[in-house]
Amino acid sequence: QVQLVESGGGLVQTGGSLRLSCAASGSTFRINNMGWYRQAPGKQRDFMARITRGGTTTYADSMKGRFTISRDNTKNTVYLQTSVLKPEDTAVYYCNADTYSGASFWGQGTQVTVSS
Repeated sequence: QVQLVESGGGLVQTGGSLRLSCAASGSTFRINNMGWYRQAPGKQRDFMARITRGGTTTYADSMKGRFTISRDNTKNTVYLQTSVLKPEDTAVYYCNADTYSGASFWGQGTQVTVSS
């Protein structure tokens, strides 16, 4: 099993930035990809970015430019650096981890609220 705990969310003004973190524990050696998703009120959960254990990144087209994913394998932690935040970025941000066997795990989410 893999447990994921997100942190770093909060209230920020338009144009601000936040750095989200997601710490993995448990069978972390099984983890291959780690990623970020977000879900705005009343909307589906959307893929944002993914990073492999080797550091290869993939971004959703709509997320390129203002969001940067990174990973520290020594700390079993994945980060999402956000910048120039807009009110429409308000959402619950979720961390995801996929194992080499195909299992998928989710964190509980962290709320990001961008005020106008």
